[in-house]
Amino acid sequence: MTGVESLEVDGDEADIRLDRWFRRHFPTLSHGRLEKLLRTGQVRVDGKRAQASLRLTPGQQIRVPPLGDAPETAVKARPKPATGDKDAEFVRSLVIHRDADVIAINKPPGLAVQGGTGTTRHLDAMLDALRFDAKERPRLVHRLDRDTSGVLLLARNVKTAASLGEMFRGRDVRKVYWALVVGVPDMARGKIDLAVAKKPGKHGERMEPDAEDGQRAVSVYSVVDRAGARVSWLALWPLTGRTHQLRVHCAAMHTPIVGDAKYGGAEAFLPAEGVARKLHLHARELVLPHPSGRGMLRLKAELPPHMLASWSMFGFATDTQGDPFADLA
Repeated sequence: MTGVESLEVDGDEADIRLDRWFRRHFPTLSHGRLEKLLRTGQVRVDGKRAQASLRLTPGQQIRVPPLGDAPETAVKARPKPATGDKDAEFVRSLVIHRDADVIAINKPPGLAVQGGTGTTRHLDAMLDALRFDAKERPRLVHRLDRDTSGVLLLARNVKTAASLGEMFRGRDVRKVYWALVVGVPDMARGKIDLAVAKKPGKHGERMEPDAEDGQRAVSVYSVVDRAGARVSWLALWPLTGRTHQLRVHCAAMHTPIVGDAKYGGAEAFLPAEGVARKLHLHARELVLPHPSGRGMLRLKAELPPHMLASWSMFGFATDTQGDPFADLA
């Protein structure tokens, strides 16, 4: 590259970190050199200085200074593989809401949102099947863990992706999860304010409480129902969006989420017949302003089969009415 260029963030790159954007487009650029370019202001986003951790929004302009021979080896976005008929039918069956701007699906447990090492079947590879009548491919604007089920929202165009990205990074989205946990919290309702940090472990990285070096993580919870002192059904609202936040917070209360071996160990499993050894965490509801400005968008996803079976076993009524966090909204 012999001169300064201004490159636009593509629609499929919503919420990607700035350093990962450079890694994708300029793989020969070392992280150390990128950090120097950022410190000296040679790399800018929409004319402003930025940090490597900045989450990007489609349409933003990135100032890229001369990088030597980097563009010759720059990686262009690979075409998405065609979605097979079976996967297309499957992913369309997950749709619980569709309008001109957004699509919402009820993601089943076990389906990864994006690919990674050893993961070839994932939602991102199936999104072409959700174009319907739109010219653009739907875009991911937030994530759910592979083993967490529930509401996942997609943007149907670049403008909506940018709007939703801002909402999810701010406080405009209310996310309510349902979880089955072992035991009962000391209080029927409360707030957990416990910072977390990523730590290495013998079974891979995991999030750990870390008051000194961790990022602040805040969740509120409410006990919806309980089966004696054995298990309880919690409604959870993460006020921050840290990795595995709810799983860490429930384990910290000594009420691990059923099936969560990573954070609850052996205590996360119930010997009761009929309780699956799967994670019992479900993104039940999303409430947010509609990106078009037309009122509020309220989306609910039904429980997956293994959680429905557990709810039935303990006599929990899934049609419970009322909002446990109405006074906090």
